Formats: sequence, C-alpha cells, structure tokens
Amino acid sequence: MWRCGRHPGTRIWRRRRSSQEANRQLLPLYVQNLGYLKPVSNDVHSFRKLSVSTFSRWFKVPIFGLSGVHTSDVCDLRTFCKRECHTDALDIHKQKLKLWFSHLPQEEKQFGGCFSPETMHIEPLILEGHPAEDKPGPFDIKHDKGASITIEELFQPTLDTRDQGVNVLLYGAVGTGKSTVVRKLVLDWCIGSTLSQFQLVVPFSCEDLSQMSRPLSLRDLVGKKYVHLRKTPMLSGELDQARNVLFIFNGMEKMKLDFRMASTELCSDPNEALPPGAIVVNLLRKYLLPEASVLVTTRLSALERVPQKYVTRYAQICGFNDPARQRAYFTSRLLQQTGKESHKDELIELLYLNLRQKSQLAAACYLPSYCWLTCATLHFLHFTDDKAPIRTLTGIYTSFLRLNFGGEVLETGGGVSSQDQQTSLMRYVVQTVGKLAFDGVTKKRASFSEDELEQWIGGKTKTDEELQKLAMFRTDVLDFFLVPCVESKRSYDTAEIDEKHYVFAVPAMQEYLAALYVVLGENKTALEKLTKQVSATIGQAGDDVTTLFSILSKFIPFKIFAVFNLLKLFPSLLERITLHSKGHIARTMAAEMFRSEDSFNEDVLDQVEQSLLGVHGPQPEKHLDVRAFELYPIFMGGLLHYGNRRLLEQLGCSIKSETVAQITGTLKKQLLRGSTKKLPPEEMMDLLTLLYEFQNPRMTAEVLQSIRAINLSTVRMTPLKCFVLSSVLSCCAPGFLLNDLILSSCHLTQDLLHLLWPAFRHASSLNLQFNHLGPESCALLRDLLVEPNCTIRSLQLCDNNLLDSGVSTLLDSLPENQSLQHLSLMHTGLGDAAALELAERLGKHTGLLELNVAYNNIGDSTAVTLVDACREHPTINTVHLYLNQLTDVGKQSLYNLQQGGSGRHVRVLASVMEGSDISEDWRPILSIIGKNSISWERERVREQLLVFLRDLEWGRQQQLSFWKRLHFRRVENGVKQTLLMLEKASSIGSGTSNG
Repeated sequence: MWRCGRHPGTRIWRRRRSSQEANRQLLPLYVQNLGYLKPVSNDVHSFRKLSVSTFSRWFKVPIFGLSGVHTSDVCDLRTFCKRECHTDALDIHKQKLKLWFSHLPQEEKQFGGCFSPETMHIEPLILEGHPAEDKPGPFDIKHDKGASITIEELFQPTLDTRDQGVNVLLYGAVGTGKSTVVRKLVLDWCIGSTLSQFQLVVPFSCEDLSQMSRPLSLRDLVGKKYVHLRKTPMLSGELDQARNVLFIFNGMEKMKLDFRMASTELCSDPNEALPPGAIVVNLLRKYLLPEASVLVTTRLSALERVPQKYVTRYAQICGFNDPARQRAYFTSRLLQQTGKESHKDELIELLYLNLRQKSQLAAACYLPSYCWLTCATLHFLHFTDDKAPIRTLTGIYTSFLRLNFGGEVLETGGGVSSQDQQTSLMRYVVQTVGKLAFDGVTKKRASFSEDELEQWIGGKTKTDEELQKLAMFRTDVLDFFLVPCVESKRSYDTAEIDEKHYVFAVPAMQEYLAALYVVLGENKTALEKLTKQVSATIGQAGDDVTTLFSILSKFIPFKIFAVFNLLKLFPSLLERITLHSKGHIARTMAAEMFRSEDSFNEDVLDQVEQSLLGVHGPQPEKHLDVRAFELYPIFMGGLLHYGNRRLLEQLGCSIKSETVAQITGTLKKQLLRGSTKKLPPEEMMDLLTLLYEFQNPRMTAEVLQSIRAINLSTVRMTPLKCFVLSSVLSCCAPGFLLNDLILSSCHLTQDLLHLLWPAFRHASSLNLQFNHLGPESCALLRDLLVEPNCTIRSLQLCDNNLLDSGVSTLLDSLPENQSLQHLSLMHTGLGDAAALELAERLGKHTGLLELNVAYNNIGDSTAVTLVDACREHPTINTVHLYLNQLTDVGKQSLYNLQQGGSGRHVRVLASVMEGSDISEDWRPILSIIGKNSISWERERVREQLLVFLRDLEWGRQQQLSFWKRLHFRRVENGVKQTLLMLEKASSIGSGTSNG
C-alpha cells in the first residue's frame, strides 16, 4: 500500500518550490479533496490505486499532461504507466503484424487485388506424426478426415511439457503452403481468432536471420525487428512471463543450426549476445526462456538438423489431397471479381470435372503452389481485359518460380544459404531438370523413366560436395517439378507398363525450362566450351606457343590435343573454330523456334487451356508423348523481355545483354523472313502471341511492317487474344495500315469489340462476318467510323444479327465518315424500315462504291427505292439484293429500272436471271451462296435455289439459239451443284444429331 504524508524539511521545500513543484504538491491534495482517494489513518494517508485510463478520464488530460508531475508522486503512476505501455506495445505489435502480413506480393495483383489473405486462404491438410510415418499421396483420400489437425491443436500442452513451452516442427515439401499457413496463423492471432493463449507472437524469417553476422541478444534481436517490443517484460526471463510467448521461425532450412555443445554454447540470459543460430538452438533446447513455445517450419531435407528430443510434436503439411480443397481454392480466386459470374461458374465446373477424374492436373494441384499457377493461367486466359496490367504467360511462370524459390542458393554442405558466391538453386534446376526438359522437347517426349531421370539429373560419378547438393535437391526440389504419370499408375493392373514414368507437374513447365536452358546457353557442346576456353587462354598467352600449349594441356584431353598442334601451320583454323561458337545460342534458338515439323496448326493459347481443362472436362486417355510443343518458342521469346530477365537475375539466372542482342537480331531476321509468307490463321495467332510475349515494341513494329494482312478467320477469339492483337498492333506507328484484318467466324461479341478498338484503327478492310454481334455493337462501330482519322474503307458485317435498330445506329455515321467504300450488311436481319432509311441517307455519304444487303427481309417496293437511290448516288456502282423477299414482279421491276429511266447505271445482283436472259453476275451470286450456304438457314437457301432453277427452266423454254440453251444448261448445273452440296451438308448434320 502506497502512503503519502509529510516529511521533514517540508518548509525548506516550500520555500524553494517553483510553479511546477507547486502543481506537484497540490495534486495529491486536489485528488483527496475530490474524494477519489480515501485516507486510511489521520497521520499517514494511504490511497487506493487507480487505473491510468480512469485517472486520465477523470482529469480530462493525458497522464503526462501535467507539467512537472512525476509518477512517483501520484499513486504509483510508475506501475500504471508500465502496465499501460506494455498494453500499448502489444496493440502496436498486432497492428504492425497485421499490416505486414496482409501485404500481398506483386504477383497477386493480377487477380484484381480485390481480396485479402483471409478470404483466399484454404487450409491445407496437416497431419501430426513423425516424418518416418507414411503420409497420404496426391490421390490417397482414404485417410480419416478427422486425422487432420489444426495449428492451434499442435500447441496443446502434454505431460512432458507441463512446465515448459511446446516445440512444434512443421515440415513439408516445396509448394505445400508452409509460409501461407504461417501468414494466416499470424493474421488470425492479430484479430484474436486463434492461439489466444499467447499474448505475444514473434515471427522471424530464417533467411533474414542467416544474413546477420553480428551477435545479438534475444531481446536486441526482437527489438531490432520489432522496435515497439524492445522493453517488453515478457522477454526478460523473470518468473514465467515467457509462457505467453510464441516464437515462429519460418524456413529453417535456410539456417545452419548446430546442437553440438562444442559448437553452440548454452545460454539462458536473454540479454547475452549470441549468433542468431545459437539463439534459435537455445530456445529449442529450452535453456533460453524455457516457458516460451516455438514453431519451426522447414523442408524435408533439414528435418534432421533438430534432434528429435527437442521436438514436442511433428506435423506435416500435405497440401490439397482431395478435389474439394482444390475446388475451394479455385473458387476463392476466380470468383472474387464481380460480373460474368455465370461464365466463371462454368469455368469452375469444367475445372472441378477434371479434378474429380484424378487427372494429371489433379496430381499437380496436390501442391497449393501449382493451384496458384493453374489459377493464374486460367485468369490470364479468360479474364484479361483492357484495364488489367500487362501480363504474359512467360511472366506468370517466371513469377511462379520466384515466389517458390526466391534467390536461394545451394550450399556445398547440403543446406541452403543466401551467400552470393554459392550456386544458385534455380541455375542448378536449369542445368539438371532443364536439360531433361530440353531433351524431351527435342525428341517430342513428355514422360521419362527412372533410368532417364538418373541419366540426366543424377549424372555420372560426382564429388562428395556435388553428391550432397544432389541429395538435397532430390529431397526438396525434384518432386516439385516431376510427378508420377497418372496414366502409368492406371496401367499397372493391366501390365501395359512395367516401369514407372514421370512427367512434369504442368506440361508447360517442361517447355519453359527447356527454353530457359537454351537462352542461358546451357546446351553448348563440349567442343564449343573448349573453344571458348581456348579463346580466353590465347588472349592471355599472346604469341608464346610454349606457354600456350602448357596451358592448354591442363584442360584439353590428350587424344584431341594433337588437333591444336595444327595451329602452328594453320592459324586460321582457330579463327574458324571461334566463329563457330559465336552466336550459337541465337542460331540454335531460331532453328528450334521455326522448325516446321513442330507446328500442329493449333492455337497455342487454346492448347494451354485444353491442357488445363480438356476439351469438355477431362481429356480421353492417350499417349502423353503425342503432343505439340508450341509453348517452347513462345517462352524463349518471352524470356528476353527485360521484366523477366530482371526476375531471373533475382533467381541467379542472368541472361547477358550481348546474348539478348544476338538472339533478338537473329530472331528478327527469321521473323521478317517468315512474315512475308501467307500463314494459316492459327499460325498467325501464334506469331502475334510470340510478338506479344517479346514485349519489344520496336522489333514488333519492324516485323509487322512486312505483314499486309492479318487473317484470323475461324480462330476462337477470347478476351486475351483480342488484347494480344490490339497490343501488338499498338506498337506500330499511327499511320500503319493493314490491307485486311479478317476476324470472321471468331465468336466476337460486343465486349470483345471494346478490346479490339485499337486494332481496328490500323485496318483498311475490316471483316467481322459470322460473329455474335447484335444491335448494341453498332454503337461502337458507329463511333469508330466517325473518328476524324478513320481509315476503314471496307466493312463486312455479314451474318450478324444487327436488326433494323442496329443498322439504323450504324447509319448515323454516314454523314461524318469519309473513308467507307464497301459496306456489307448481308444477312443481318435488315427489314424494309432500315432499308428505306438507308436509301434516304445514302446521299449524305459521297464515297460509297458497293452496297451489299443480300439475304435480308427487303420487299419489292423497298428494293426498287433503294436501287433508285443508288442510281442517284454519285459513286455507288454495285448493289447486292439476292436472297431477299423479292417476287418475280419485283425482279422485273428492278430489271426495267436498269434498262430505262434517269440516273446512273448501277450493277444490281438480284438473281441469276435478268428479264429473260442470264445475268452477267450469276457466278459471284452462286459463289457467295455456295460459301455460306452451310451456315445460313438451309431451307430458305434451298427455296431460293429452286426459284433460280424455275427461272432458268422458263428462260430455256423461250426461242433461243443452241449456244444460248447451252449457256442456260451450264448455269443450271451450277445451281444444281450448289443445291446438292446443301443437301449433303443437311444429311450429315441430321446424322450427327441422331447419333
């Protein structure tokens, strides 16, 4: 009980008091007079303790707002302040942890950035048990679901840890989600939803700790990272305050922990300076803060670094071992954005159908990391729009590797360190797994036997250090890239395959690593490596032949050493050998990229989607090696982009600038040479995708200068493909024009037209036939035509359901447009009302040459009015009117209109007959009908063809010469052939539907 009273020397103190001292003296009396402090006796006043918050609220000022008031003078304010400061420090700690751990890496922004770690987290399967125990595989879901354990359950005390904290070792393979679980654990603790028994959680990154060289005490180590915890009493070691503390050490494989007494001394003082590794060791030994609990996450290769006697519980993260968890992950990712929910729901259903069939995709998605890659790829393929940041397929895979491996390096001792002088882990992956991938791509193989893995990855006899690296690599990394082939597993029962085969978890990863293997120059032959060393040595040795041969003999085998004796007699030989290696990477890359036998004439982006989803869910079982490798050149081009090269440098895979210049120059020559050829639509889309992956505007513009037409007819255009086309054409100068931009039968909709707007500005002839454009799409086309710099001379909108309303909107552009010369509105649902409006507005546009309104709902009188307006027009010379609602009287009226009356002569294509004679335009009419008859309404086309035959038969019965009758027969045969082709197509279609 604290007492306040008078002391000797009070009068002296009163004489010397200042204004601040007066406040300090009067404060206890003021509190007493208010009745808040009750005196216990008459001589000495004893006061009850007040909380700081109550004290501050009563006085309406902060606790340190009174000038000169010391805590020792006011009711044990020192104790109150200490308690309040401690509470404030914990609150600050939670706020900062929540801020830090809620931060998402740059790679997550591609999903729209509209979700938080709480909403996107799916808890992986966690099983308690020693590493030696069997754990379920990707498709082993027979284990009791109740065996799964939560993180909170791992810290329940046991009989052995009654007076000590719990040490939990959480281990798992690369990509199983260890860091994600830690992130979610910390965030849940910050909001109070888990681990409420711990007042303080202190997370550390072992990678950061491994970088520290200066010894620090535990309290200084915590204070260095968390300044607000510098004076927290929980880490003082007094009493059992550390019982409320949980330390988290994430990624223990990146630290060297030595539990031998000779290497790591015992320490129980939190204020004694030690290396970070020694602090972790003593925490696990329970010698330093024994009451504190510790959570350590690690990969499989580092499990034995912590002796079993220091581990209270082992727990393994087993990833997503069932399709339900995988589906929940994809749903949380792909359904975050609003809009087009039905389309996204269909995508989720297709994905889940594939996962339930235990496909190769399901095997890959056993690892949450590959769920992320699959989700990122699907998001890239389906939800790219003009507002999204620039993303490439190569960039997604490069980011995926950076997220999983960072800048890790291999250490000769078998561990992983962060020292720059060590071997880059990703470089080691390229030299081993990349070499296997390149061999598979070269030989068009996607599955590999165990012997082949040993040949390409194990290699020949190695040193002890290399064997240690290889052992760590096999344990932690190899299974991340290569998984057992699902088809091989299924065929064991039938004894079709005796040997177990492996495939890349995601097929595109094989092509990415193969491309990286080439671009990094890892596929050089022994002779090329030798000549490179010879060239460097000669540059240092000069003309001293004796010195030269003494140096060469150290690394050149004796059986080929005699070859270099010829350098004395033939100095030019070395020059030729050196030139042989110059630019080899560029030539190899160009040759591999443009091998004609590798092209299967399929859209590369569609292949990516089919490899993930199948055509309609799971693909039928087939031999995995029978597949194309179109992504291989796409990745090689994308790896040259500066953004990907910068990420690769963080992984220890630097691509030199001179190498990029060599490759880019060689590829540009190859692309310029190939762009002059007429490419099929699928290959043209692949070329555009390649240029997009390059992200090199200057080279793209140079390549496109030699392309005069882009034909993407029948290519199923998606938002991504539309974005690719617009992005590539945007690299060209504003004055660049394509003769033809053909986008017929591409499944275009109004939304896709917005993405294609930049591409339309570079088109002279725009073909949008046979798409899904409606009346609302005409508003965008109208805005395009009224632009001051519009360059479109020909616009073809055949077979789009524009209707009268859409055509009327489009006609609003005629007064302002000056470029349009050919307008095709064939089979667009055009009726008499819009046709009459067209006839009225034709006079406001002076440049139109040809008008096609065939196969619509135009009647006799409207057709006559329209043709009459065309004759009054100064430039129109051709009008298409066949397959409309024209009677014989209407056709005759059109014929009479052309024969007499005022106005210009206009070519009118209405029938194969003109009066009693054959029309001069019967060939183009039948040609157009023959090309489109399969997609048009067959019964209506058939009726029109029968009308043509009837008219021809009537004309042939007139008094004609032999040559005239022969001509009629010829035209009749053409009509009959078109009719026969239509009937065959109808029978095939009905047979397919019945089947």
